[in-house]
Amino acid sequence: MDAAAIDQIRLNFNPQGLLIINAAIGLMMFGVALDLKLEDFKRIVVSPKAPGIGLGAQFILLPAFTFLLTLILRPQPSIALGMILVAACPGGNLSNIITYLAKGNCAVSISMTAVSTAAAIVMTPLNLAVWGSLNPDTAEILRRVSLSPMDVFATIFIILGIPLVLGLTLSRIFPSLADRVRKPFKIFSLIFFVVIVGGALAANWNIFLKVVGLVMFVVLIHNALALNLGYWSGRLSRLEERDSRAVCIEVGIQNSALGLVLVFNFFQGLGGMAILVAWWGIWHIIAGMITAFIFTRIPLPAGQEG
Repeated sequence: MDAAAIDQIRLNFNPQGLLIINAAIGLMMFGVALDLKLEDFKRIVVSPKAPGIGLGAQFILLPAFTFLLTLILRPQPSIALGMILVAACPGGNLSNIITYLAKGNCAVSISMTAVSTAAAIVMTPLNLAVWGSLNPDTAEILRRVSLSPMDVFATIFIILGIPLVLGLTLSRIFPSLADRVRKPFKIFSLIFFVVIVGGALAANWNIFLKVVGLVMFVVLIHNALALNLGYWSGRLSRLEERDSRAVCIEVGIQNSALGLVLVFNFFQGLGGMAILVAWWGIWHIIAGMITAFIFTRIPLPAGQEG
């Protein structure tokens, strides 16, 4: 399939389905927020080095290096823009679990998730607009859809910001209620989202099979870049090994669910973007588990086992 054909693909997703997927990610973020506390945000002020380096790698280095990677690999324009979109998203909500499995610093991971989710309201539309416009191929797509960073900001605020504030408020005012609903709500919201995305994938299965082979290599390289940027940013900044592992996984596990919502909201399900983001969502879980396994085979330095 040539580049023109890929960039002309539009995945089928009706307005009702779009509304449901927006609601699904909002519910997921509410569930994530129930796990967060104001102390998670305060921790970055008290001990700013590790999460600060991680957030710099996530919102500055990863988008910049992704832009360079699109110039080197020269994928189809819609696939390149999908790469930039993923790089502009905050950390994914599975990163805390994978950090735990990797014997990383979970406190750093949770702080980064909390702050990156809040920062994404501004940083995601900003990075998408800046780096997407610098690549001539992807800039043409942005011009065709007349993408407004303020519209992206408003959408992200509704589906990330509002659930985040509501979840934090509930856990602060009614902690016992939050404790009771936290686990079942997270399970429900995750299943709900998987069902919705699975339905969208099933409706476009033939298209997915034709195009997924084109994005597999790109996602492999891109995700490896993200994981290494996170880890080596920490090591070169003289972070402890546990902190570097947390940063590695936070930068390498992106919120591809948010990316998928933005593809359908603003790019009408543009095929290359949608397939890239969807496959990233599958692959980064596999890569994260492999990374965690590798880390468990490497002993922590003395004094960092806690």
